[in-house]
Amino acid sequence: MPRTLKERHSQVAALPFRIKDGKVEVLLVTSRETKRWLIPKGWPMKGKKPHKAAAQEAVEEAGVKGEIKQKPLGHYDYWKRRASHFDLCRVDVYPLEVSKQLSSWREKGQRDARWFEVEEAAHQVLEPALAELIRSLPEHV
Repeated sequence: MPRTLKERHSQVAALPFRIKDGKVEVLLVTSRETKRWLIPKGWPMKGKKPHKAAAQEAVEEAGVKGEIKQKPLGHYDYWKRRASHFDLCRVDVYPLEVSKQLSSWREKGQRDARWFEVEEAAHQVLEPALAELIRSLPEHV
């Protein structure tokens, strides 16, 4: 039975970026289970504004801190794998200009993190709408 939009779950994500040698680069992390490339994301946090929750995910999953925008760049949808089913999630994506990479963080060792040029990062992610958000990033920084 198809799910309705009312059943869609909301998540927040940070799109970590830096400008190196005049070019925008994006930091991607691997998922813990499938090891595919994605951006740090998670569930909204009680008592935290969505952009602050996204920034917290970036610290926990990628070990990066910086200035996060309060307004999302956009959103994408994906199917989150559960034990016995999939949930449709809508992810609001907040650009995060990285100013600090930590040497140690909560999920270090569980994920890989790597910097990519924008077009290469867009090719690494599976969700077409996320790839488009990554490609649009240089227009917004």
